[in-house]
Amino acid sequence: MAKRDYYDILGVNKSADAKTMKSAFRKKAMECHPDRHPDDPEAEARFKELNEAYGILSDDDKRAAYDRMGHRAFEQGGMGGGAGGFQDFGDIFSQIFGGFGGAAAGGGRRQQARGSDLRFEMEISLEDAFRGKDSEINVPIAEDCERCEGIGAEPGAKLETCGTCGGAGAVRTQQGFFTMERTCPTCGGQGDYVSQPCRICDGQGQNRVNTELSVNIPAGVEDGTRIRLSGQGDAAPKRQGGGQRGDLYIFVSVKPHDIFEREGPNLFCRAPVPMSVAALGGEVEIPTIDGGRSKIKIPDGSQSGRRMRLRGKGMSVLRQQGRGDMYVELAVETPKNLNTRQKELLKQFAEEGGDNINPESQGFLDKAKKFWDDLVD
Repeated sequence: MAKRDYYDILGVNKSADAKTMKSAFRKKAMECHPDRHPDDPEAEARFKELNEAYGILSDDDKRAAYDRMGHRAFEQGGMGGGAGGFQDFGDIFSQIFGGFGGAAAGGGRRQQARGSDLRFEMEISLEDAFRGKDSEINVPIAEDCERCEGIGAEPGAKLETCGTCGGAGAVRTQQGFFTMERTCPTCGGQGDYVSQPCRICDGQGQNRVNTELSVNIPAGVEDGTRIRLSGQGDAAPKRQGGGQRGDLYIFVSVKPHDIFEREGPNLFCRAPVPMSVAALGGEVEIPTIDGGRSKIKIPDGSQSGRRMRLRGKGMSVLRQQGRGDMYVELAVETPKNLNTRQKELLKQFAEEGGDNINPESQGFLDKAKKFWDDLVD
């Protein structure tokens, strides 16, 4: 069965900001919570669908991917696997309300916490997009502090159990229909605290380390292409269970080119042609994206705007054989800086010319004359 649009599920339009979406989610979550519909077997599925929609649209990167590609952006493990990567349909509800039905607030410190995903912007030339490129990048990645081994405490110091939550990482309160769990304000959800913070990481347990990574940019990438390096993101905080590392997402942008414009696999080029060549016919030499040259034959009488096609001279196609085409648009150039002799020759040419050498101009004048005559009548 086809998935519903995430914006429709939340009841917001595509221009809604984060505050509007959060408010809409809170309202709908209270309305369709499974505890309020114990006799409805589909309540849990609807609530899970709501959590999934908010999980995607509340994340800037995932929302941008969804706006571009719809549900296809999250197929086959895209953006961290699954639509938002939820393991429990109460995850997002817990983040907003602090827990429900006795579930831990965000899982507390007893569940493994996944490392954060990272985003890296990379700009390449059109030539690199055509050929592909192997590149080295430097990314600041969170790693366990070597001094405290990720614990956050000075060597020899102990972690003290939080007295507010008793080590649970969350405090529970009863509010009418719901039992609410919220992150412990004392320990921040850790369940313990550091009496002597590590002097290197200031008790965080992690430091950002500039890490050099190799990236392969495949031939044919387009502007906005997203490349995922699995497991190359931040390390998971050791005090939160030390789970799976995050991923690194590389967003590729292609710089504008001085000669070519790109539309998918095809390239477009505007080539100035001397008036004499356009009138008499001839050849002009055109550069190609692979560094070569191609000669195109200009038929006599060619006009500005005429488009010539060079098959197989366009861009590489991502993960496919073959190339697109290149289209060359002719721009007939009017002579400038003429000397006296050249001006005399052009005047003579104009005087000896007739309707046959300027058919388009004469046709336009005939239409204009008819237009004026119709106004008079």
